[in-house]
Amino acid sequence: MKRANLVVLFACLLGIPAGVGAFTFVYANGFSYLSTDPRACVNCHIMNDQYSGWLKSGHRHTATCVECHLPHAGFAKWAAKADHGFRHSAAFTLQNFKEPIEITPRDRDIVRENCVRCHEALVDAVVDAPGRTHGGLDCLHCHTTAGHGAGG
Repeated sequence: MKRANLVVLFACLLGIPAGVGAFTFVYANGFSYLSTDPRACVNCHIMNDQYSGWLKSGHRHTATCVECHLPHAGFAKWAAKADHGFRHSAAFTLQNFKEPIEITPRDRDIVRENCVRCHEALVDAVVDAPGRTHGGLDCLHCHTTAGHGAGG
């Protein structure tokens, strides 16, 4: 195969996916996901109810989506953000998501850790109760709408 043909083939193999990827990233407001702006969560219709609920909640004054749904700091925060981005974009592209949307067990653990971190002074006695195993506190069991409703 001639060198010119290889260059064209190589350019097509890299250029077409890169072009489609760049178009998709811009079309899907990809840069908004790099921010902490809660409006990024409603780029897709499936999060409208959660966003609307957050706007009506007391949490809107003190916590954004990122503060509740991602680890607090460090590499874990960025790894979780990348994981969420990949899973969400794949689900929305392939249209294989549940409606209403459900939180995964791993993401639920992140939310619970953030509940305890922010409300530590309030829940200290409950967290350290005798006989309670580490990580056994499930805030979301009773506070299901916290952060996403008028009650939270």
